[in-house]
Amino acid sequence: MSRVAKKPVEMPKGVEVTINRQDLSFKGSKGTLQLQLHSDVTVEQNENTLQIAPRNNSRQAMALAGTMRSLVQNMVTGVTTGFEKKLELRGVGYRAKAQGNSLNLNLGFSHPVEYAIPEGVKVETPSQTEVVVSGIDKQQVGQVAADIRAYRPPEPYKGKGVRYLGEHVIMKEAKKK
Repeated sequence: MSRVAKKPVEMPKGVEVTINRQDLSFKGSKGTLQLQLHSDVTVEQNENTLQIAPRNNSRQAMALAGTMRSLVQNMVTGVTTGFEKKLELRGVGYRAKAQGNSLNLNLGFSHPVEYAIPEGVKVETPSQTEVVVSGIDKQQVGQVAADIRAYRPPEPYKGKGVRYLGEHVIMKEAKKK
């Protein structure tokens, strides 16, 4: 069995979980999230913990138990503290500005890039070269950050582009004569 699935998920105070067969619903201070468990996985609630287990001893059921446990843990963390990804823009004239539910990016193209921010995600620009993506759904926050980064990923010669805060880009040496 997956070692991840053996560890129970602790429910902090202020988080309500509703179990309806294979549907889980989490409600916390930040919002609510729903998850539909795979049919090969069962869930049990003991006081303030959730235990995820496979229905049978098949290899797939054991792997899915670990995956579902990680998803449940991410949802509990999301409704209590939320998730956040920070991006930085490097390059001359590279700018970002959040306006309502869209993000305006100047990334060295002949036109500004407009990114429509999806529902449930909050995008802030504390400075012109920083973008902070936050929300309660870990997958959605990561996807929005990846979409923004994909407009101009960091290039290996000058390092210009959009990168995650703290991301290390291996620089190449320029061509010699």
